[in-house]
Amino acid sequence: MAEAIEREAMEYDVVIVGGGPAGLSAAIRLKQLEPDLNVVLLEKGSEVGAHILSGAVLDSSGLDALIPDWKEKGAPITVPVREDNFLMLGEAGSLRIPNWPMPGLMNNHGNYIVSMANVCRWMAAQAEELGVEIFPGMSCSALVYGDNGEVKGVIAGEMGLNADGTPGPHYEPGMELHGKYVLLAEGVRGSLSKEVIAKYDLSAGKEPQKFGIGMKEIWEIDPAKHKEGTVTHTMGWPLGNRAGGGSFIYHIENNQVYIGFVVHLNYENPYLYPYMEFQRFKHHPVVAELLKGGKRVAYGARAITEGGWQSLPKLVAPGVALLGCSAGMVNVPRIKGNHNAMLSGKAAAEAAHAAIAAGRQGDELSSYEADVRSGPIAKDLKPVRNMKPLWSKLGLAAALPLGGFDMWTNSLFGLSLFGTLKHGKTDAAATGKAKNFKPIDYPKPDGVLSFDRLTNVAFSFTNHEESQPCHLRLKDGSVPIKINLPEYAEPAQRYCPAGVYEVIGEGAEARFQINFQNCVHCKTCDIKDPSQNITWTTPQGGDGPNYPNM
Repeated sequence: MAEAIEREAMEYDVVIVGGGPAGLSAAIRLKQLEPDLNVVLLEKGSEVGAHILSGAVLDSSGLDALIPDWKEKGAPITVPVREDNFLMLGEAGSLRIPNWPMPGLMNNHGNYIVSMANVCRWMAAQAEELGVEIFPGMSCSALVYGDNGEVKGVIAGEMGLNADGTPGPHYEPGMELHGKYVLLAEGVRGSLSKEVIAKYDLSAGKEPQKFGIGMKEIWEIDPAKHKEGTVTHTMGWPLGNRAGGGSFIYHIENNQVYIGFVVHLNYENPYLYPYMEFQRFKHHPVVAELLKGGKRVAYGARAITEGGWQSLPKLVAPGVALLGCSAGMVNVPRIKGNHNAMLSGKAAAEAAHAAIAAGRQGDELSSYEADVRSGPIAKDLKPVRNMKPLWSKLGLAAALPLGGFDMWTNSLFGLSLFGTLKHGKTDAAATGKAKNFKPIDYPKPDGVLSFDRLTNVAFSFTNHEESQPCHLRLKDGSVPIKINLPEYAEPAQRYCPAGVYEVIGEGAEARFQINFQNCVHCKTCDIKDPSQNITWTTPQGGDGPNYPNM
């Protein structure tokens, strides 16, 4: 359909897709280097920040490099970490893990508890002051290729399609935005980034990318229990040995806490229900006491890249570069990636600026690749590269001492006795057959500490125009009922944190239903579906969650 429609085209020096920390850093750096460059940034959310969800404890090194005077400029980064706790949970109690045996890279002092949604809103204002054109509500639905196979632009702003994909009465075809270079900063499992990685075989020779699903609530709690600047991470219960993962509890300002739960998506048991593990976690005595008398004010979820150094694909192809989580730059044991996203945006901008100044366009930004492979991002990711595979292969109890030892040797001597461990299977392939597992009996949410999915999704302020085509596409509509249901008990019913997927009816009457209106754009379905039958695509611009201060 895209080929049959005539669209107007606009020319820019650089086109940036995504208004997260990576894309905004690239935009800012480009204009710092050359104010006359024409730079456009396209954001699918209703505003910059609407689709940003992160923990987040921010390592400010990326922002320090980009905007050294961010404090003077009024960045919403005002809560330094004052207390740093690690807890191992049992069903009824907890054991604090002392900080002193941990490598220095695990220390959170000097970092800040932030709302990355608000940090990105502030960064967008900085970018606009420099002359960057920012267009929110502009989904980029397709790439535009040049005559030599290079990426030369994107199609953005197509709206008004009917449910069957035909143009409706208020159809707007969108525009082609062309650039000498296109920088993809879509975040985890971005649809255009996925296409680029496949088209140019950028993951050749790399380990499969690994992922987690992160769910987060914001709570207002009793002021007597609030300790601004306190950071707590937990491991153990309720997941135990069934899956990797853990939680975070961050005390931000205004008597609020960010409470979140991460489940690694390489779990085997198809009956595992990540959202309900999160809800059960809040009933642990340590957490329940903190939340007692408080109220939940927001909810959201997103996938997290966890593959690290060995899963990082080639970052460049003709005319295009992958930034931040589009490539996968999260430091898993530190639970941080925003600093690397900013550093990658800065490095990509510098490479694009140098290329344009030299009269180039549409080629590979090899200097960006070199910067990431040898610069501060490499220094952050390489020392921790074995923690995730150790956890996946040996379980938490063995991974903690071995991973800690490995991080120490990397930090002190720049070497690992393990070398570089492999991840092995994709998260989809890790899913086991239902016949080998038993269903898990989860307690019913009480409506006080724990909530059903649909109630919580209302607190993500998600909205999709219902008349548009479903953006969650099945390669084969028969697979969910004919294959996934008998073989895997159709895990889409459980791994989705927003209740998008349902199996209605039983036996011959069973049918698969997609409630795409609930989608919070986490991309878990695109990652975890054991048949790899679901493809996440962008809905029309402005749709999806509207996170206030995630």
